[in-house]
Amino acid sequence: MSEEITFYKCATVPLEMHRARIVQKLELKPVEERVRAITEAGNNTFLLQNKDIFLDMLTDSGTNAMSDRQLGATMVADDSYAGSTTHERLETTLRDIFGKEYFLPAHQGRACEHLLAKVFVKEGDIVPMNYHFTTTKAHITLQGGEVTELYYPDALDVESANPFKGNMPPEALREAIATYGVDGIPFVRMEAGTNLIGGQPFSLENLKEIYAICREHHLPLVLDASLLADNLYFIKVREDAYKDATIREITREIADNTDIIYFSARKLGHARGGGMCLNDRDTYLKLRELIPVYEGFLTYGGMSIREIEAIAIGLEETMDLHMINQGPLFTEYMVDELVKRGIPVVTPAGGLGCHLDAMQFVSHVPQHEYPAGALAAAMYLAGGIRGMERGTLSEQREADGTERLADLELLRLALPRRVFTLSQVQYAIDRICWLYENRELIGGLTFVEEPSKLRFFLGKLAPVSDWQDKLVAKFRTDFGDSL
Repeated sequence: MSEEITFYKCATVPLEMHRARIVQKLELKPVEERVRAITEAGNNTFLLQNKDIFLDMLTDSGTNAMSDRQLGATMVADDSYAGSTTHERLETTLRDIFGKEYFLPAHQGRACEHLLAKVFVKEGDIVPMNYHFTTTKAHITLQGGEVTELYYPDALDVESANPFKGNMPPEALREAIATYGVDGIPFVRMEAGTNLIGGQPFSLENLKEIYAICREHHLPLVLDASLLADNLYFIKVREDAYKDATIREITREIADNTDIIYFSARKLGHARGGGMCLNDRDTYLKLRELIPVYEGFLTYGGMSIREIEAIAIGLEETMDLHMINQGPLFTEYMVDELVKRGIPVVTPAGGLGCHLDAMQFVSHVPQHEYPAGALAAAMYLAGGIRGMERGTLSEQREADGTERLADLELLRLALPRRVFTLSQVQYAIDRICWLYENRELIGGLTFVEEPSKLRFFLGKLAPVSDWQDKLVAKFRTDFGDSL
């Protein structure tokens, strides 16, 4: 059954396909207060306080707006510790959408990664994937395994016309299997929307090719479906073979070409939780034993029952093309407007949000001084906008202490679904343009507190010079007493 693609654009302007009924007040703090806030946060946007932020573009994880149907569903939750009908509703929804027999709940996506690593990964194992994610890699390395990334060369080209930069080369997977052996590969992982390279999707044709190789060698194919909604949209509009398929049909075909699906409902489903779906009973039983140990009982897995009700509705709403197109359409608008102004940004527009190319934006800042992190701090100073560094700062040092330089240096400005208005997006564009005009004033950062694991969450940094003073002075010259 075909599903018409309607973009709801007026000329080139995307339209919000919702109306706001409840609002949350925002405050744009004066630049002097922003200087204080970023200094206290150690130039780490993760450590900024929400009260000091105007536009929070750090992430779309747990920040998407819930629908009226989701909020209503939270009022009918069955909060029984065991045997909850709320859990049964979520399980039924997932079985209907993905066609997998078993479901195990977890408090979020990284909890699923933890349990999968505990069950599958042993010392010396290699896990092939189309690109790593920070917590995925951490859980694998904590078990003594390593990650090998398999991608086409242009996946790392910031400016590209490739609609599916998240594809995994089948020949590269065959080579990895020949090199490490089936016994040295616990599973193969595909991420639906490669987070760290700009939310870039894979094609369904590519997934089917990878799954065929996995089946040939009896290797499980694990899908990180946290960003599945965006990937579904891109398959629908970019892959000719599926332009007449419904989102539900595309979803089922993806599920039929994977063995284990795990997801963070903070992204997929627009609530807070997660879980794993699979068919293999032996694997299910091994994972099931760990749920009560690390997450909670089998009918809630660390989630609140109200959130579980909201997830069930949110997953059903994800099957609506005109819900899942909102994030990609607004991201595309923002990317296109920046491209018009000559500002370096990842193309084509992916999911998650707009990704500035810090390697070009502040080309004078060396990688060991964390250009994407410096740009994130500058972005906050310029407009009270919080973004997320996705570059060398998000890596971790090698065992000998040397710095591992990232393939890309990106500042991600996430666009949570149904949260920002077009005028707020245009404000962000204006602040980016001002920063780009004054980019020579931006300098680097250096660590003053550096955790050994996932340092981008908790580490603190300081400017390597007085560049922030100069940037703020230029801001006052250009804007006077305005915010």
